[in-house]
This record gives sequence, structure tokens and C-alpha cells, in this order.
Amino acid sequence: MDDSELFAAAHRLPTTKRPLLGLTILVVEDSRYACEAMRLLCLRSGARIRRADCLKSAYRHLKVYRPSVVIADLGLPDGSGADLIRAVTESSPRVGVILGTSGDENAESMAMEAGADGFLPKPITSLAEFQSAILSRLPADRQMSGPRELSDEMIEPDLLAFQDDMSHAAEVLNEAEDTKTLDYVAQFLGGVARSVGDSSLAGAADELADARSTGRPVAAVTARIAGLVQERLKQKVAI
Repeated sequence: MDDSELFAAAHRLPTTKRPLLGLTILVVEDSRYACEAMRLLCLRSGARIRRADCLKSAYRHLKVYRPSVVIADLGLPDGSGADLIRAVTESSPRVGVILGTSGDENAESMAMEAGADGFLPKPITSLAEFQSAILSRLPADRQMSGPRELSDEMIEPDLLAFQDDMSHAAEVLNEAEDTKTLDYVAQFLGGVARSVGDSSLAGAADELADARSTGRPVAAVTARIAGLVQERLKQKVAI
């Protein structure tokens, strides 16, 4: 079933198979691969998705409309998603559901402290878990009555989106001029690598993050990461 078929019934009330019909979800995410996963999850659930790849773009969206749900990645190229979560939480009227997401297992506490209603650890592939994370936190007047069909479908994003992420990482590494950029590269590549099961790249990203946090030299591991990224670009997703 393609996009047009799924959204042809977007005016109807939520159903057991499309429980998020009528909701608009703003996904704030810089990874193309993670965005593609979110697009498929929203599509299968009946929700309309709007996307922003940085804080600046997210704030532009929020000036124009109020989404039903905001899902914000904690690590963004121009700042922390926790700042966005805090701002949306304090806005009036408040967005119905605010969720944080990250490939960093330690980021959940940061999201919750900022005011998020919940947290989605990456990779986000289970349709049932995605729907439950939103439905369980909707205001009472938006809750769907009656039983709901639980899907066991798992989402598999197009790996071409992974190539886009590698291209983005290569550009950032090529232009990196400060340590904050390396912090961003470490969290970005760590999340993407774990989402696709690329253990070598994930390990190198973790090593860079650890070197940055402990003050150790980063030249060698940065060069290693740059090489791994170029390998994946040349080999068309070598995982």
C-alpha cells in the first residue's frame, strides 16, 4: 500500500489499524536514516509527519502550527534537543505528547529532566512500540476507545538513507574546526551506526566520544572514523 492509499482516509477517525489518524507529528531529527524510519512508522500508523533537521528549522515549524506530537532527537547540529523539549513543554497551549529520542542509552534522563513525556531509544523499528509510546500519553479526550490491534510489523528503512548520512558525516568531518563539531560527529555516527547494526563504526564513534570526555588526543580516532565513513561511501553501505 503506497502513501496516497494510506492517506486517502486521513479525514476519518482513528481505527484499530491506523490509530494515529488525525495526528500531526513533528520529527526533529538530523539523520536521514532515522527520519526514514519515522516516516514509515507514521505512514503505517496514519499520522501526518512534518520534519525538521535542526533546532532552527524546528522553531520555524512551531511558529506556523502546533503539532499533536513532537519527537526530538537529543543531539542536533545546532544544539541539544533537550532545549527544544524544554521550550515546547513550557509553551502554552502545550503540545499533547513530547518524546525524546537518541541512540545514546544515557540520554533518557536528559530528555525526562527537560520535561519529555517519554523516550524512544534508537533504533526505532517496532510499529507497536511506536504507536504505544504515543497513544499511552495522549490526553484523555484523544484516546481511542475500545480494543486496538497490535502489529508485529518491524520497519526497515531504505539503506540509501544511510548513504545520505555518511555523506553528511563526511562533509562535517571535512569542515570540522572545533571540538564541539567532533562531539556532534561522535553522537551522530554512533546513533546511525547502531540503527543499522554497524558495530565497527559504532565502536569508533564511542571511542571518539570517550576520548573527548576524558581529554585524550583525538587525531587518530578521528582519522579512523573518516576512513570508515569513506569506505561506506565507496562500497555502497558496507555493513
